[in-house]
Order: sequence, then structure tokens, then C-alpha cells
Amino acid sequence: MSEAAPDLDLNGLLKEAESRAGGLDDLGPGPFVEPLQRFLSSLSNEANLNAIGLIIARERILGHTVNRLQYVNDRKRFPEIEEQKISKPVFIIGMPRTGTTILHDILAQDPANRAPMTWEVMFPSPPPETASFHTDPRIEACAATFPDIDAMIPGFKAMHPMGALLTQECVTMMGETMCTPLFHCQFRVPSYQDWVDQEADWSHVYDFHKHQLQHLQSHHQGDRWVLKTGAHMWGLEHLLAKYPDARIVFTHRDPVESMTSYASLTSLVRTMGSDTVDRVEIAHDWTARLRKALEHGFKVREDGDYPNALFYDMHFSDFVGDPFSVVQNIYETFDLPMSQEGTAHMRDFIENNPKGKHGEHTYTPEEFGVDPKTVRSEFRSYIERFGLEHR
Repeated sequence: MSEAAPDLDLNGLLKEAESRAGGLDDLGPGPFVEPLQRFLSSLSNEANLNAIGLIIARERILGHTVNRLQYVNDRKRFPEIEEQKISKPVFIIGMPRTGTTILHDILAQDPANRAPMTWEVMFPSPPPETASFHTDPRIEACAATFPDIDAMIPGFKAMHPMGALLTQECVTMMGETMCTPLFHCQFRVPSYQDWVDQEADWSHVYDFHKHQLQHLQSHHQGDRWVLKTGAHMWGLEHLLAKYPDARIVFTHRDPVESMTSYASLTSLVRTMGSDTVDRVEIAHDWTARLRKALEHGFKVREDGDYPNALFYDMHFSDFVGDPFSVVQNIYETFDLPMSQEGTAHMRDFIENNPKGKHGEHTYTPEEFGVDPKTVRSEFRSYIERFGLEHR
């Protein structure tokens, strides 16, 4: 990695981002450069990147940096963005591989719901317009950036479909603050993730998150946002401070299945950028981190007083058994109107996207050194609270 280190030079990357952004150099308030330096250091010293991995890491950093520069500049160009109100946003939060992605995709079919689309998250500037939202040339530009994922990571689509017209999650948007668990999923950067887990000030992440939602909805609104990522467990208290009327869906699944599936996903993702991927290390590392994040999220939920927020707990097994019934329960709990058009679109999506559409994602705990008995012991209180042992 030492020979490639100059390509991860902080100043060089900032200059390249400034050039790509047409000379913009204002990164706005809040930390960005310092966490970026932490990420770069961890990439250089711990990620074991191959040549392709180095390119992927550089482009991810440059993409997030350019986006931040443009978000900040667009706020100057379009000062009315500041006046945008975010009312009763719906957040899907849970451990990885608990149905959050497919639930998000289903809810996004309701025309009343506004979900961030992959293309607008990748290329947010200028703010998307209603008149051209489905024909914007950025859709094609985004699609062109996706590699032949089947060739590069066989089996990935069975776990996590990708596409310009699919919904995108907040963990990707958090890249514009350089504080996101996404990076340690894509690359082996444990020191950086230690900082995310233990030291990062997540209030800045949600300051910018609101900035992003205001930006994206300023010229193309829905009745409400529907958003998702398990990363919200890390900063739930700050989410609720920024969005006190949030509607939150917590998703639940047997932790053995969740942890094994996430280890499988992370292992596959990392193989694209590194020739040394330790599946057992990944499972051990992420299981401990996610348990602490989950415990933090529930402590925030239980210890706080949120008179204007609503919560709904979704069991993965219930959702798999009858997705639309779960969707109906969510709408009822949050007192959301469900139109005939929304119902039809969501039902059609469920019918046209059955489990296994892109292939089966198969794995066993033994492949990743996951001991079911140990994991269930570590997550005992969580399992008992939600009756996950028998689901």
C-alpha cells in the first residue's frame, strides 16, 4: 500500500475535488477535513487495497467531497432551500439484512412518499425538478457509473440490487460528512470505524442530513420522506433532536441470521478492492460493533421522552410472510393515508419482486466463524424482548 499512498494525499484529493466542482472550495460548517484525514490514514495503513480498490476509494472520496461543495454552493444560489420544512419523516432503522431495503423500495412506490433515489444522491446538484425528475440526464449518467456487478462480484445482486432508479439509503448520504459506517463495510478501516463508534459528534451528521433533504425536496416534494439505514442507530438521539416528529420503523430478525448475512455481504463488497479479505474477522468485528450500536439505539429510545415521535417494531419473519399486511400496519400506526394508487403501486412492486428474483443468497454461520450459541447469548436481552428465537 505504501507505493499507492500518494494517491490518497489529503491536499491532492481536496484540489482534485475543487477542480471537478468547477473551482468551488467552501465545504461549509462542521467537521469534514479532519474525519476525511482519519479515513485516509486508515485506508493507507489498514485496508490492504489493490489497484482497483485504490481507484474505488479515491472516487468515493472525491464524489462525496464534490457533492458537499455543491450542496454548500447551491444553498447560496438558491437561498429559499433554507425555508424548506421536513415534516413527519419516516425512518426505517434496524440491524443489517432485516428487510430494510425491500421495505424502503415498497414504500417508495407510493406517489405520496418521497424517497432519495440513487441518481439524485450521486449527483444532487442542482436540486432535481419535478418536471424532469423521471427524465433527468443524471439518471443515465448515474447508470453508466455502475460496473458489471455480476462479473465483478458474483452473487451481489441477490443480496442488494443496485441501480440509478432504485432508492438510496442515508448511510450513503452521510458520506458527505465523512462520518458513516458505510466506509468500513466497503473497506477494512477499523481505526476509522473506532472513531465513528466512539468519538464522532453525530449532531453534525444530522445538521447536514437535514440540509440534504431540504435541498432534494426544494424543487420536487412529496407528502413525506421515507428514509432508511441501520446507521441511524449510531446517532438516534441526534436524529430525534433534528426530527422530533419522526416516524420510526425498527426492523428485527434473529441476530445469527442478520450477522451472518451481513458478514457475507461485507466480504463480497470488500473483495472488489482487496485481495486479502478475512471473512471470520469481518463477522467477529461487525457483530461486536453492531451489538453496541443496537444497544445504543434502544437506550436512546427507552431513556428519552419523544412526545411527537411514533415507533413501530417490524419482525422480519412477519414481513417475509405477508409484506403488504406489514405495510398496512405501518400506515395505520403512523396515521398515514393510503390511496388506491399507492396501494396498487405497492402491491404491484411486491408481486413483481419476489424473494429470489435476482438469485438466492445462501450462507451458513460456519463459513464466517459465527457461533450461533455465542451470538444468541450476546444478544439475549434483544432476542427475548422481541421473541426472535422462535421466529
